[in-house]
Amino acid sequence: MLNPRALKSRFPIFSRKIKGKSIVYLDNASSTQKPKVVIDALKNFYENHYANIHRGLYTLSEEATEAYENARKTTAKFIHAKSEHEIVFTRNCTESINLVAYTWGESEIRKGDEIIASALEHHSNLVPWQELARKKSAKLKIIPLKNNLTLDLQAFKKLLNKKTRLVALTAMSNVTGTVPPVKEMIRLAHKFGARVLIDGAQSVAHSTTDVQKLDCDFLAFSSHKMLGPTGVGVLYAKQRILESIPPFMFGGDMVRYVTQTKASFEEVPWKFEAGTPNIADVVAFEAALKFLQKVGLKNIEAHEKKLLTQTKKLFSKYKSVQIYSAKNSTGILSFTIKGVHPHDISAVFNEENVCVRAGHHCAHPLMDRLRVPATARISFYLYNDSSDIARLEKALLKVFKIFGIKN
Repeated sequence: MLNPRALKSRFPIFSRKIKGKSIVYLDNASSTQKPKVVIDALKNFYENHYANIHRGLYTLSEEATEAYENARKTTAKFIHAKSEHEIVFTRNCTESINLVAYTWGESEIRKGDEIIASALEHHSNLVPWQELARKKSAKLKIIPLKNNLTLDLQAFKKLLNKKTRLVALTAMSNVTGTVPPVKEMIRLAHKFGARVLIDGAQSVAHSTTDVQKLDCDFLAFSSHKMLGPTGVGVLYAKQRILESIPPFMFGGDMVRYVTQTKASFEEVPWKFEAGTPNIADVVAFEAALKFLQKVGLKNIEAHEKKLLTQTKKLFSKYKSVQIYSAKNSTGILSFTIKGVHPHDISAVFNEENVCVRAGHHCAHPLMDRLRVPATARISFYLYNDSSDIARLEKALLKVFKIFGIKN
């Protein structure tokens, strides 16, 4: 078991007070706070080891290169990849998904091919496939959502056929917390020779991810949702796939040799990392991964489920509150209050220094399916505890009072 109070003390931001009140941060599905060890790693790199990587034959550059490549190795181990050569660093999860669309998708998708996504997807794992299907005259199909907020697996099976080239699927919904049976869905898709891309933005930081056991072809996720800095994304792809597809961008560092008329490219993963990368933040990301490994993903998952159960029980007491949270959610709960716009909910919560997200959460189609324009969303992480839920209820009661809602 983890000790959230002790963990919270390791995050400098939680020592801050706004208008005399401590911060209750419940917007972790959007981005997570940073422990001092991550901040220190970033500071230490800039103060003591900074130089550009891969090209310098002097001590600082060699140190920077080693730190950057060690982060790649740690990332590979974190998701149980076969090799660090299967890890490409990008700017964020969105860029990782677009990298696949602009390389594998452009070279492999043909007219009449089919791409399958789900009704749960974040825009980042939907819009790139909409655009690719449009450009290639391919067809995009959507796995429908059942009333219990799970994906319709029978419908998915019917969508699969010999024309299916790609299945793009979230490992956890950023709105409902739904956790699809991705391992089984990957197995079914592979029967038809389709590739599978998993959006792990909401899952990798909260539960163990083993890409070899999943057998996914691609996995995308972001540093900033798992205690690390912004500006760092990860694309995992099977090495043979990376070797078979063209580079994403062209320029320095990703080339082996260049003449006036042609160029040859580096081996994977470096052929996908053109130009000077976000070196310092990648190095600090490794510190975040090690922090999470020490806490333990199983402990984090169990802790979040406990908090979510408490919150569902709390919110269920109030008839004006509508909850949107899947039964198997780890730590995400969206909700609405009858007669109150989610933006107003968030504004009142902010008066109590309770930070929640409000809006469509980059999931317009899912909002349409839920028949709401927006929701307020609570999302937990390892530093949240029962005292945060008590503050949450206080903020909720304030909403009721201001808007004259009786329960």
